[in-house]
Amino acid sequence: MSCLTVHGIKVPLDAEDVSPVVWQALLDGSYEAKEARAIVKAVRPNDRVLELGCGIAIITSVMAAIPGVTIWGFEANPLTVRLAQRVVAANDVRNATIRQGILSADDPRPHTFYVRKDLWMSSMVEAQGPYEEVLTIRSSNIDEFVRTHDINVLVMDIEGAERDLLPRAALPGIERIFLELHDHLYGLEGIREITLALAARGFAYDPRGSRGPCVLFSKDDGPREFEPEEEDA
Repeated sequence: MSCLTVHGIKVPLDAEDVSPVVWQALLDGSYEAKEARAIVKAVRPNDRVLELGCGIAIITSVMAAIPGVTIWGFEANPLTVRLAQRVVAANDVRNATIRQGILSADDPRPHTFYVRKDLWMSSMVEAQGPYEEVLTIRSSNIDEFVRTHDINVLVMDIEGAERDLLPRAALPGIERIFLELHDHLYGLEGIREITLALAARGFAYDPRGSRGPCVLFSKDDGPREFEPEEEDA
C-alpha cells in the first residue's frame, strides 16, 4: 500500500482505492488544498466540530491537530467511510469519530444518495452527473445532534445539499460555519438563499477564513488583529 503525505497528513491509499482524477489530485497536492489552508482560521482550540461530508478525512485530520478539538464526522458513502477510517488510524487521530450517515433538517427519513466514481462528486443530487450506485440512507436530525453533543462549529462539504439544509436547520449553539459553496448546482440564487438564511440567524460572511467557494460564516466576536493576506499557491 502506498502512503502519500497530503497537507501534512499521511494518506495510506493506492491508486485502485479512488478514481484517477482523485488520485492525481492527491499526488499533486491539489486535493482539498483551499480547505486545508482555510480551515485553521475557522476552527480554534477546544472547539467541538461537526463535519458533514468528511470524505477521506484529510481535513478531519488537519482539524484534529488543533489543541483540544473534538470532531464528529459524517460521510454517506460507506466505501469512503472505510477509507476515511484508514486515514484517521494512520495519523493516530483519537479525537475524531467518523460515522456513515446523513444529517438533515427533517425528521429522520430515507434519502437517496448517488455514488459516483469521483468520490467528491457523490451526492443526493441525481442531476449532478452519471452515477455508479444508488443507496438509500436514513437520516438523523442535525439540530438534535448539535444539541446532544454541544457542537459549536459546523464544517460541511455536501455537494449542494447545503442549500436545503442551512435555511431550515436551527443550528443551536453554532458559532461558526465553514462550507464549500456549489454555485454550479444552484447558481447565485442558491448562494443568496444561504447567505440570507444565515444572516437572519446572526451569521456574517467572514473574509478572514474564506477562500473562493470555501466560505466561513461567523457570529460577531469583535475585531481581530490585522493579518496580512496570504497569496494563493
